[in-house]
Amino acid sequence: MPHPSVVIWRSHLLPGSETFVRNQADSLTRWHPRYLGAVKVLSPVARDTDVIAFGDDPRGRASLAGLKLTGLSPRLEAVLSGLSPDLVHAHFGDNGWLVSAAARRLGLPLVVTLHGQDVTRQAALPGARGVRHRRHLRQAFERATLVIAVSHFIRDRAISLGADPAKVVVHHTGVPIPPADLRVPKRWDVLFVGRFVAKKGVDDLVEAAGLLERPARLLLVGDGPLWEPVRARAAELGLDATFVGAQPPEAVRDYLASSRILAAPSRTAPDGDSEGLPTTILEAGSAGLPTVATLHSGIPEAVLDGSTGLLSPEGDRAALAENLGVLLGDEGLQARLGAAAREHVTAHFDVRKQTGLLEELYDRARGGISRAAMTATSNETT
Repeated sequence: MPHPSVVIWRSHLLPGSETFVRNQADSLTRWHPRYLGAVKVLSPVARDTDVIAFGDDPRGRASLAGLKLTGLSPRLEAVLSGLSPDLVHAHFGDNGWLVSAAARRLGLPLVVTLHGQDVTRQAALPGARGVRHRRHLRQAFERATLVIAVSHFIRDRAISLGADPAKVVVHHTGVPIPPADLRVPKRWDVLFVGRFVAKKGVDDLVEAAGLLERPARLLLVGDGPLWEPVRARAAELGLDATFVGAQPPEAVRDYLASSRILAAPSRTAPDGDSEGLPTTILEAGSAGLPTVATLHSGIPEAVLDGSTGLLSPEGDRAALAENLGVLLGDEGLQARLGAAAREHVTAHFDVRKQTGLLEELYDRARGGISRAAMTATSNETT
């Protein structure tokens, strides 16, 4: 008997920062994934087998503009129908709205995963854009069979924006668990991986590093609008900081293996943008790295303060510097927290285990999940 199939929908397929989408769907064993996007993104995680609904030509762009304006697209509906899925899984709330009408017209159950900015920054936009986004979110919530939140913080935000609490479950995406004890020499003291945007707190990290009593070797991976000012500030402070730009997943894995500590000083951005649960923290834990991070969004679900890492308030650069100094000055503590981090991630965030739970959610969504069953599933997956 053939496996049921699921279309993984992401309008921009697929930014290099969204390896979690690939890792999750590639780990499915009882469901067969097909990837569908509106437009193709050239990135290290893009694939030739990705199905793209709209061509990069005047007709395709006009059709895509119509979808964004009305939520309707005969072209998208035809492509989706041609894939003959049993279920559609959309990542991000706005993407869920884009595909929701087509899924409904074809009688397909829809699962929408919320990751962070879709229910924080975008939902807080002022004026007509914010009104439109919140309306689209409510429509996506209504049409979805199931809404997945990547942390309890994101679940609460979704409910505050109109999602039915009985539909919203917390499910951690998970990461691959690499082999233990690779014995790689530690070249870097502190590693940062992420986009150079306000919510990542990379500017807080640089300022905190400037407060350290002993110099540390910093490696900063990623790019974005704050890259140049942060790099200039690191030079002004005289830091031993290396900026390598955006890197493919295999390079990030190598950097994790050769680093002592991950820094993830996330914070709520001025425009309201917040994290869901940063995948990089899970990847670091799986590699045996302790994390110095903040009490932000879903981070405390992944970093247990004092056990797998150290947490401080958002934006508190002095406290961040203190935590960095404590770990950098105690190799034994690094080892203990790193080992505990790997145990925690292996137990609760292994992508194979988590995707098995996701397939159970797919099964129930396909079968028409009841409110009681949805609540039970929420308890199982948190």
